[in-house]
Amino acid sequence: MVRTGSVEVEPPPAAPLPTEAKIRAQLDRIRSSPEFDVPERARRFLSYVVEEAIAGRGDRIKAYSIAVEVFGRDSSFDAQSDPVVRIQAGRIRRALERYYLTAGQSDPIRITMPKGGYVPAFSRNDRGPFPEGNAQGKTDEHSEPWVGRWKPILLAASGILILAFSVLYSFSRTDELADAPMNSADIVRAVPDVPRLIVLPFEDLSRTGSSDIVARGLTDKVIEQISKFKEIVVIAGHSPEPSGQTHSSGDAMAARYALSGGVRLDGDKLRLTTRLVKRDDGSVLWAESYSESLQVRSHLDLETNVARAVATALAHPYGVIFRADASKAANMPPDDWEAYQCTLLYYGYRADLNPQTHTAVQGCLKRAVERFPGYATAWALLSLTYIDQLRFRHRLDAPSPSPLDLAIGAARRAVELDPQNVRGLQAEMLAFFFRGDVDTALKIGSRALALNPNDPELRAEYGLRLALSGEWKTGCALVAEAVSRNPGPIGYFEATLALCSYMQQDYATAEQWIRAADVQANPLYHLIVAAILGQLEKSAEAARERRWIEAHAPDLLENIRGEVAMRILRPEDQTHFLEGLAKAGIAVP
Repeated sequence: MVRTGSVEVEPPPAAPLPTEAKIRAQLDRIRSSPEFDVPERARRFLSYVVEEAIAGRGDRIKAYSIAVEVFGRDSSFDAQSDPVVRIQAGRIRRALERYYLTAGQSDPIRITMPKGGYVPAFSRNDRGPFPEGNAQGKTDEHSEPWVGRWKPILLAASGILILAFSVLYSFSRTDELADAPMNSADIVRAVPDVPRLIVLPFEDLSRTGSSDIVARGLTDKVIEQISKFKEIVVIAGHSPEPSGQTHSSGDAMAARYALSGGVRLDGDKLRLTTRLVKRDDGSVLWAESYSESLQVRSHLDLETNVARAVATALAHPYGVIFRADASKAANMPPDDWEAYQCTLLYYGYRADLNPQTHTAVQGCLKRAVERFPGYATAWALLSLTYIDQLRFRHRLDAPSPSPLDLAIGAARRAVELDPQNVRGLQAEMLAFFFRGDVDTALKIGSRALALNPNDPELRAEYGLRLALSGEWKTGCALVAEAVSRNPGPIGYFEATLALCSYMQQDYATAEQWIRAADVQANPLYHLIVAAILGQLEKSAEAARERRWIEAHAPDLLENIRGEVAMRILRPEDQTHFLEGLAKAGIAVP
């Protein structure tokens, strides 16, 4: 199994830690800031682990102690069945990153919670933000430089783009373009300035015949796996010339990012260290170490396993490259970036599925495909916005053709332009699902997953379609795996896991999952909450959810059986879900 971040080198000497008084002052500063946006119980969580750590009891900070001391769980608490600590820890990590990206940029002390545990880390911030867990604030090839995660950056990007597109006009040509034939000249000039990544040959650090073969094989595999993500362009680099310079083609010169690495065979272990560099200033955006046992699997399987982990970390829509570009787009929007910015805005909207943001996203993508009619990814994302109109009840009264018809047309164009674009296949899968052709939808989803098994977003959507069609065990397992691997917004899929637990009649776990899902602007979220609370006989809370739906999505209740049947396919599953709604006080004819 790939183990990310498993660095087996001697750490550098630690700088003197901040004093207890300064750590407490920094904790108070964070807790009182509106930019540290978490529930009160998450604030208590952070305070508890900080106080335990500075009191010298860091070795006692475990999921069990946090659950008992902070969340009031009893001695029967089991971290495997109750994910409350893990969920809140994820929220705290994201909130801390947002805080230090915004209000806390100049704070003297950084408090972080490194992944893999709950013990906080304290470091000085004399030179601004620096890698998590590196007390010196320096970057070396074995540390992962801090990059703001998707949400704070995308909130900034969304704000700028929403202002830019606040006055939207109708793009009537867009709907016609989806059905219009394209000539080769259109396709040549049809792609905007999407990010380009050059992958340099990985260095053979062991200098043996077998290690050289592995280094070359890993380089090829990484290029192959990254190329499955169509949001970026990957370029194969060349070995350095004797002068120390690298031969570069025009495409390579245009690459904004470069990936390099070193391979070492150490006994029965293969070790790969990698770095992603921003080429215009040489800054290291990401560094990681991977370790694999040579005795567990064949070299080919080993290379594929490592390459998939690298590709997912870098090229996934919420990966390192995406976050870096979102940050740049928020501050510098030149003309050629405009269409690509629309894809960034779409993934920002996916964070909370807000209907107001949806309007700006769809308008931006319409403009993108008009300007770049051969940009397959923009067509795919545009199709997904039409699908969201239907499944999330966004602007269904808009004067236009049926959202489902528009979604099918845009998805078809995306797949025609690039048959291996999994985002286009994902859109096509959803369009067929909501049209009622479930068999075709699942076949498309299976084909897309075979093309790129590294894409957590696709894996989760396909898993959800399987679950809703009745294959709950298989589908929910895919969703759970995708949530564990996804560095981006997972609220929508946490709601899916709540539905999975509901269907297994584990209503307590269902409530834990739905409370963790940060998509309160979405009406389906409130529908799932109502059903869960109904089964738990929490009448007062269920009534609040019912009133929210009546106030914000009354049309969802007008044909509640039809709405449920459009999403949950088996009659027995529909009956089970409607039972919860009825217990919540929602009228079910």
